[in-house]
Amino acid sequence: MSSDVLETSAATWSDHRDDAPVVDPRLRPPTDASPSERLAAWRMRHHLRREEAERVYRDSRHPERGWPVADDHVVLRFFVDLVRERRGAFAALVILNALAAGAALVVPALLGDLVNLVAGAGGIADGLGRLALLVVGVVIAQAILTFFAQRTSTLFGQDLLASAREYIVRTILRLPLGQVESASTGDLVTRVTRDVGTMSRSVQFGVPMAIISLLTVALSVVAMLLNSVLLALPSLLVISTSAVAIRSYLRSAPKGYITEGATYSRINTTLTETVEGARTVEALGLSDRRVDQGDGDIEVSSQAERYTMSLRNLLFAVIDIAFNTPRVITLVVGAWGYAYGYVNLGQITTAVLYVEALSGPLDRLVGELDRLQVGATSTARLLGIAEVPPDRTPGEDRPDGRHLVGDDLRFAYREGHDVLHGVDLELRDGERLAIVGPSGSGKSTLGRLLSGINRPRTGSARVGGVDLVDLPLELLRTEVALVTQEHHVFIGTVRDNIVLAREDSGDDAVWSALSAVGARDWVSRLPRGIDTRIGSGQQALTPAQAQQIALARLIIADPHTLVLDEATSLIDPRTARSLEGSMNALLEGRTVVAIAHRLHTAHDADRIAVVIDGRIVELGSHDELVDREDGEYAALWRAWTS
Repeated sequence: MSSDVLETSAATWSDHRDDAPVVDPRLRPPTDASPSERLAAWRMRHHLRREEAERVYRDSRHPERGWPVADDHVVLRFFVDLVRERRGAFAALVILNALAAGAALVVPALLGDLVNLVAGAGGIADGLGRLALLVVGVVIAQAILTFFAQRTSTLFGQDLLASAREYIVRTILRLPLGQVESASTGDLVTRVTRDVGTMSRSVQFGVPMAIISLLTVALSVVAMLLNSVLLALPSLLVISTSAVAIRSYLRSAPKGYITEGATYSRINTTLTETVEGARTVEALGLSDRRVDQGDGDIEVSSQAERYTMSLRNLLFAVIDIAFNTPRVITLVVGAWGYAYGYVNLGQITTAVLYVEALSGPLDRLVGELDRLQVGATSTARLLGIAEVPPDRTPGEDRPDGRHLVGDDLRFAYREGHDVLHGVDLELRDGERLAIVGPSGSGKSTLGRLLSGINRPRTGSARVGGVDLVDLPLELLRTEVALVTQEHHVFIGTVRDNIVLAREDSGDDAVWSALSAVGARDWVSRLPRGIDTRIGSGQQALTPAQAQQIALARLIIADPHTLVLDEATSLIDPRTARSLEGSMNALLEGRTVVAIAHRLHTAHDADRIAVVIDGRIVELGSHDELVDREDGEYAALWRAWTS
């Protein structure tokens, strides 16, 4: 007696029960060890994490599947181009911040003069009055300069951010649809959410603040040398020792952050697949396995974060020593220099204030460098999308007529695994063709080839004698359009959503399209009719209403051939039948290919193509196919109507 399918089906899709652990056991710290052993174990873990980060970094440049990551030079050129376009704003930012930082450095020098004045005990009253007025004037000037500098920095950062986001959006919208669907959904979602947010913070705040901090540090160093070379050099030498640690960090951190981003994509991919396939997971009893995979993904991500955290801890340990020691050194060298008459009390006071003032900008500069590292990594992941090659090169030929033909169509999502096997299909102008068949038989893939979404592995899909994939996209969508069960409502009015496909359409065309899809009544009852704002946070629509808006948008586009891939799957059967019937008048004269799992659609079609295992096994009218009692369609119809 055969076993229950549900009891054994989980084993048929995966044979990874005995795989190696997701995380190398050596990455787990020892629980019972001496301090020296724990230190040695930490070094080994850090070494293993570094090797993993380097491997991920190498693989990210030219991945076998998924989205690449752009080279560092590409990221640098991207930001340089953005800044070059704003030379005036950038120059104003530098000048104003330099003046503000310079004004701030005048005060310690004045206080040093005050100390010398008191120590000299000559003309104190007059000297104090003049110095006090000078200090007040400098402080007021610094406040004014700082205000305009901050305003300029904010505007510069916002403008930079707007251009960066616009570029990323344009890049994403140009992606080949076939590549979008073949790559990891979780990776793309991570890039357009987390990475965009990280890049935004880096561009908006990191770039201006890094410039400001760098200017402040540079001017502070100049001021220290002008005050006293003897007091400045020892402190600057100690501070410069941190350059080795900073350089090592800047060399290693990008690889660690690239690895972090990859692990976030991995988490999102597992989560997305599990949620979208929740019914399958439940039906096949895979809940525990999916939870275990999610836990494994999180553990892998935690190891990547531990590596970057270790890099930061090592850097900050060196910086704390290098940036705090100069305070003591300045006092010691100052005491020695004062004893031998090399420096005076005012110079010592000014030097101490400069060292104190220098530590803050240095800390901020290092912090902004870290922010820029994270932002540059996210930008590299975003710019990597732009490196995806186009899936088509438009030719010069233009269709001669509307005749759509598919010859010897074969297609594989994975090499060596065709899902279509030499399909031949010739559409008649103005006919309704229904494509039916069991799930996974290749119906949707055939629809994608007939609408020019993908290039067939062999054969061709042609309209008017020209390959669909050789047409410019803007022309292709006036010839053949695909609408799937997936839909989107954009934030805007009902009119905005519908005329998106053809922006010169008037209100009469919008109402006509709404009537055709059976949406006129409910749209007319909205608070402002077609001027009612819909989309996220606006007037809520049911899934059926959103699908009707998507279909009305398609009608406005006015292609001569429509490929409907289960376009009414989210609408109840009665509404779906009414919708498809009401479209007939408007679709008169157009060729319609309806890929459906509801056979009432096939019943109304002129011809029906039955797809089984990637082949068209039957082709004919409803009555012709039902009369074949031993045929595939007849069996499907009996099952549907029983």
